[in-house]
Amino acid sequence: MRPIIEFCTNNMHHGTERLMKNLEQNLEYDVIEYGCLGNCGECYLAPYALVNGEVVASATVEDLEKDIQAKIKENEEMFNLLSEE
Repeated sequence: MRPIIEFCTNNMHHGTERLMKNLEQNLEYDVIEYGCLGNCGECYLAPYALVNGEVVASATVEDLEKDIQAKIKENEEMFNLLSEE
């Protein structure tokens, strides 16, 4: 299952644009930018993205990148466990 990573245009003031562009280079991900993801409180406070529909927010863009990778790995492990059943 290809991870879907969604970014909000309104969150780019936190520096997430650079991260989004880097993630777009990875052909294993679907990276999408929206004008608004409807998480205005989260968007205003910190860098964030949605990973397969789940909010991932962090204090810095660098932490967000690590947290996105961790969420992708967590989702893959869950998918693998469910596939074994």
